[in-house]
Amino acid sequence: MKIAILAGGKGTRLAEETSVRPKPMVEIGGRPILWHIMMHYSQFGLNEFVIALGYKGEYIKKYMADYSSLSGNLTVRLGQNASASVQQHENTHPEWQIDLIDTGMDTLTGGRIKRLKPYLGEGTFMLTWGDGVSDVNLDDLLAFHRAHGKLATVTAVRPPARYGHMLFDGDKITSFEEKPQTAEGWINGAFFVLEPEVMDYIEGDMVMFEHAPMETLAREGQLMAYRHKGFWSCMDTLRDKTKLEEMWDSGDRPWATWEN
Repeated sequence: MKIAILAGGKGTRLAEETSVRPKPMVEIGGRPILWHIMMHYSQFGLNEFVIALGYKGEYIKKYMADYSSLSGNLTVRLGQNASASVQQHENTHPEWQIDLIDTGMDTLTGGRIKRLKPYLGEGTFMLTWGDGVSDVNLDDLLAFHRAHGKLATVTAVRPPARYGHMLFDGDKITSFEEKPQTAEGWINGAFFVLEPEVMDYIEGDMVMFEHAPMETLAREGQLMAYRHKGFWSCMDTLRDKTKLEEMWDSGDRPWATWEN
């Protein structure tokens, strides 16, 4: 099964980092968040990736092209009497197949998905954004999708609120919770499972997948929600990045399923 990852946005809310590299290449624990996402899929035996590039896409191409030689120990032979060679001591990196596809600098999310169509095959595929990590069980997600028979499944999540939550009786506070789970409902956590017919709902480059396509799928009864109650976090801001970095450094890494 192919995994589509959207990695072409400009990440303007993380400008401190994205002025020099695309947001999916911002590092957590010394590795790009894109690597963390791919490692999670790989843990479930999903190793065929199609990555939609845009802003500073050459940065991602170079990282992926160099990944094998940059991970692990090497022996490099140089000199006039022998051909230069690089020998890798061990093969510890995942068995990934990665298509890196330029999808335009200003193309919106729906347009990027549509441009990946020739590389995704004719069957069910998965999709996520290049800036969110989770411990969602992908086997259970896929089983849920196949059981309901609709065109699209989105992983619904309820992340912690950013601020303390208070309930009042007049001016008296009757309840105070520091950064509780959001009480307002579930949000789009990405980690989609989609049928190829979903492409028919995307008209062109300037379509946001989260707008007309998903709204139409929902209206037609073709969009289902897989409710994930475990860990999920999106790295939208420097504050988000710092929080994930602190979690990684402390050893509290619920999204690092490959370490379990």
